[in-house]
Amino acid sequence: MARIGRALLSVSDKRGLVEFARGLADLGVELLSTGGTAKLLADAGLCVTQVSDYTGFPEMLDGRVKTLHPKIHGGLLGRRDVPAHVAEMRAHAIEPIDLVAVNLYPFRETVARPGTTLEDAIEQIDIGGPSMLRSAAKNHAHVTVIVDPDDYEPVLAELRGAGGTVSVETNRRLAQKVFCATACYDGARFGASFHRGGPKALDMRYGENPHQAASLYGDFLRVAEPLHGKELSYNNVVDIDAALALAEEFRAGRDAAVAILKHNTPCGVGLGGDPLEAWKRAYATDPESPFGGIVVSTRPWTLALAWAVDEIFTEVLIAPDFEPDALELLKRKRQRRLVRWHPEADEVRAPAVRGVVRGMLVQDQDTAIEDPREARVVTRRRPTPEELLALAFAWRVVKHVKSNAIAFTTADRTLALGGGQTSRVEPVRTARARAERLGISLHGSVVGSDAFFPFPDGLEEALEAGATAVIQPGGSTRDEEVIRAADARGAAMVFTGVRHFRH
Repeated sequence: MARIGRALLSVSDKRGLVEFARGLADLGVELLSTGGTAKLLADAGLCVTQVSDYTGFPEMLDGRVKTLHPKIHGGLLGRRDVPAHVAEMRAHAIEPIDLVAVNLYPFRETVARPGTTLEDAIEQIDIGGPSMLRSAAKNHAHVTVIVDPDDYEPVLAELRGAGGTVSVETNRRLAQKVFCATACYDGARFGASFHRGGPKALDMRYGENPHQAASLYGDFLRVAEPLHGKELSYNNVVDIDAALALAEEFRAGRDAAVAILKHNTPCGVGLGGDPLEAWKRAYATDPESPFGGIVVSTRPWTLALAWAVDEIFTEVLIAPDFEPDALELLKRKRQRRLVRWHPEADEVRAPAVRGVVRGMLVQDQDTAIEDPREARVVTRRRPTPEELLALAFAWRVVKHVKSNAIAFTTADRTLALGGGQTSRVEPVRTARARAERLGISLHGSVVGSDAFFPFPDGLEEALEAGATAVIQPGGSTRDEEVIRAADARGAAMVFTGVRHFRH
């Protein structure tokens, strides 16, 4: 690779750009830029040439046309090893552009916002950005192309250590990243085709079972950062994904929340003034199932919580942070995986994808959650304020239990959970039986059901177990029978109108 002499910087996400540009300038690289990016660099004291001055052609049509010019794309696409290309470039005064840093207009974020108009969405369709990226990526034998700000520092380090050059291997890796990024951009949001990808993050030892190969792609490890322990397995990743989705329901709450999961379904959730109190309430739901499970805390992991959890075998422990003394204690078990949760790195509205035979199912994430106080009261008795608090907790938990799902809870802990059954009444019986076996009273509890009760039997079973209030979507043809059954026992029941299946 020849020494990089000229770079074009034009970005929507300006994270880390000034530092990158300053590093390039220190290496003697000429900087070209556009619009707001050029202003940012100039305001930082850097010498930068506007693309319009470089091409001799002004930005046009409200900025829609600024980089679509032969001096730009000729500088990107011209092969330095082909004499005819070099001669043509010289004849037309086209200088080579050796490095491009571009990221794209936030189209996906714009269309995901409620109330976005078609006109707003259209204005966020990037034309020049993908064109420059693809031109540079096509000619990656001679051009370094960067679409991800996280690559700025590694590229700078390589430039500094290699006399201002970048290796062919690095350029190839960056080009592959570009093609993935532009394909995903073009296929955003339920279009005629779907594109989603990302760089390989892990080659796993095996998949769900030892005879299945597996790899992890994308930015999962930005959200769930491994700190200690064995490399994450396929099943670990699936479980962590489920744990973070459940924890997100409680992250903004006043109390600490701790959830214990097994086979990507909760077996206990608790709230408390601190993580240890929350853990005790979660663990009391089912002291048997946490063995080999996943534990997630919405608050930093304390030493007190570390001592409590250290007594049992767990696969993965997750928290936004770990207090230093807690981390030191937990690291004593070499096999246990510790994961730092970065919720700010999670793209909440990214679609959920599931593979099927020769295809994929793509849907919005189930981020909705209904407030029982705004739900329709369908029984003669209204829920008490205490019951409403418990119903809100039950509703946040039950949407993360495998359907058909039932959750008996108080306002701050799960008492019994049932799910993954083929009838609505069976998970009630399962939860009730487990509570009886563990000596947990369901008297005075509330119950949440992820979908409607199709018959009164499931509701009657729950009320006989001691529940006093129920939250469910409603919508069954037998709703009136179910309501009468609740009224006959003096129970309160609310309909949300929204179900939360989790298959």
